[in-house]
Amino acid sequence: MDSSNSDKQNNTQSVNEDPAGVDNEFCPGFKDVDAFVKYGLGTVVAATKASASLPQVGDEYDLYRSFPGFQEFCETQGDGLLHCMSQIMHHHGCRAHMRDRNKLTGLEERFDLVVDSNDVILEKVGILLDDAAGVNRSQQPVMPAGFQPPKIVVSSWNRKGGDSGSGRSSETFRLLQAKNVTRPQLKFREKVDNSNTPFTPKIFVKPNAIKPLPSCRSQRPEDLDVPAALADFIHQQRTQEHVEDMFAHPYQYELDHLALPENLLSKPEPQMYKPLAETKCSFIDNLEDLVAVNEKLAKTSEFAVDLEHHSYRSFLGITCLMQISTRDEDFIIDTLELRSELYILNEAFTDPTIVKVFHGADSDIEWLQKDLGLYIVNMFDTHQASRTLNLGRHSLDHLLKLFCNVDSDKRYQLADWRIRPLPDEMFQYARADTHYLLYVYDRLRVDLWEVGNGQPALLQMVWHKSKDISLKKYMKPLFTEDSYMDLLRKQKKAFNTQQLTAFRLLYGWRDKLARQEDESTGYVLPNHMMIKISDILPKEPQGIIACCNPVPPLVRQQVNELHILVQQAREMPLLKVRHASYLITLCLHFHQEPIKPGGKKRERVASETGESTPKPNKKLMKAAVKNNEDSTTPLVFKPYDYSQSDFKVFAGTQPHVFVFVYVLSDFAQKSNACAGNRSMSFFGGKSER
Repeated sequence: MDSSNSDKQNNTQSVNEDPAGVDNEFCPGFKDVDAFVKYGLGTVVAATKASASLPQVGDEYDLYRSFPGFQEFCETQGDGLLHCMSQIMHHHGCRAHMRDRNKLTGLEERFDLVVDSNDVILEKVGILLDDAAGVNRSQQPVMPAGFQPPKIVVSSWNRKGGDSGSGRSSETFRLLQAKNVTRPQLKFREKVDNSNTPFTPKIFVKPNAIKPLPSCRSQRPEDLDVPAALADFIHQQRTQEHVEDMFAHPYQYELDHLALPENLLSKPEPQMYKPLAETKCSFIDNLEDLVAVNEKLAKTSEFAVDLEHHSYRSFLGITCLMQISTRDEDFIIDTLELRSELYILNEAFTDPTIVKVFHGADSDIEWLQKDLGLYIVNMFDTHQASRTLNLGRHSLDHLLKLFCNVDSDKRYQLADWRIRPLPDEMFQYARADTHYLLYVYDRLRVDLWEVGNGQPALLQMVWHKSKDISLKKYMKPLFTEDSYMDLLRKQKKAFNTQQLTAFRLLYGWRDKLARQEDESTGYVLPNHMMIKISDILPKEPQGIIACCNPVPPLVRQQVNELHILVQQAREMPLLKVRHASYLITLCLHFHQEPIKPGGKKRERVASETGESTPKPNKKLMKAAVKNNEDSTTPLVFKPYDYSQSDFKVFAGTQPHVFVFVYVLSDFAQKSNACAGNRSMSFFGGKSER
């Protein structure tokens, strides 16, 4: 404390000796921030040492406590500390009642007050540090991470002109959702594979290979009248060969043995992006231009990639557009027109010496595999870098605003990217997604290096996470007999047996029709409409139409078939399903019994434990259960075979046999032996009482 006081006196004396510097003092007695921090740090260190030197409870404290002078000293110092803490809390607007007038506040309440006050003070410190660093330049209120305030449209709809200062000469608002677009799937050279079979990689030539492709993938089955993936799967099922190679990631070996050069693990020098007006941008829609783009990409050291995808009018979704940007040029590639030729870009995409920069590549990696047969080696994901740096938000528009001061227009993010020719607004939006991304990539690497104190640990972490994303494999949605349970668990809906049967039948009908028509399940029958139909169980076709607003086109076309499925569900015995947690499949055989006299007393069942039936041996029962567990065979996944299903007569030819699914919770399973749950085993027929 003496040294700290002497420092303060020296600072005060130096200020007093310089009258010209009095007006420029940071605070009374201190010339600048450094002097104040130096004095404050010394005071905190001295106070910490003093508190650490106090006798501890159970050590010498009890001995000192027996002296009245020590007790009086502790109370005096404690009151002084409480008074000082109350003043600090009051200064920061916190609750400062550390000591009541009549009695001392409880220890737990004091501790809570200190914790709450520390949170408030530290939050203010963080805000002030951000202001000093220039992060919070605007005076907007602090919102939670990811919060997007609504944009208010003050002009009338479709009014021409707009604000002259905004630089937009287009309409105020345009609905870029095409209702009458020709389905691009009809022009694809390869048929869309919506079959209920696993996905096989669409690659037959492997550039930059360390480990070559397996022999089963060396030929492309273009002469078959079925999708290539389905032909490969059928061949694999017949021969039972190359199972692991067929479904493995084609570049698994190359990614596992990827070695990063030293320049990617060091601090870079950011290279400023060119203005949009000075950068050439080309729209690529023919094979000749695509080959030229591939040659240019092969000569670069890094390029940025982004995709635009459409999923509403296709079962598996369609990649509609690819944006690629180098340091000098931008490319917009029509992936609908060049879908079958884009595999040639694997030469640059899988080159380990070229860095591919993505933002949020989790879906992009799968879309490239599914539609174009493209794979990525040596990728940097700016989204993972943002998360590693713990930035407030991790979206691309936030990074563009932070590093480039560019406002991204997200109105076209959910537009229908199948539209051709592409409107100029959508063209410019797609171009901006990758034009600035290489500069963002440089800035993020600089921040990772500086936050890591000049060590490449954080950079290595981001490269490793990006490599894990590159190793992702696309998985087709497969329909099984229990697929509907995944959706039912998310809805947390309590259905009885009739409603559950209707939900299962509707789910199967929707999946089958969506695959046949190549439409999304949301287009065929949205989830909320399917749940409403299952809940109400309409008796007439008009009731099904009334449950849908607006009515999906395929529902209106096949409302009679849906009505048959609902009628089949209504014929089920009505039993209550307690809770939707997990699946127990149960078969009940419901037989119509003749009516018997009701006055007859129920006879004791021979299997019940009573005076005439001894209790079973517990050791024998445990041994039998163990033998049954050992004899069970492991379950093997088997895709659902649509050829064996007929939704029109789903219940079969025996109306007295019903197969349905019960959904029970953990609580219901544990209490299954209780008398209160015996009602679950009662059939819908007449009682034998």
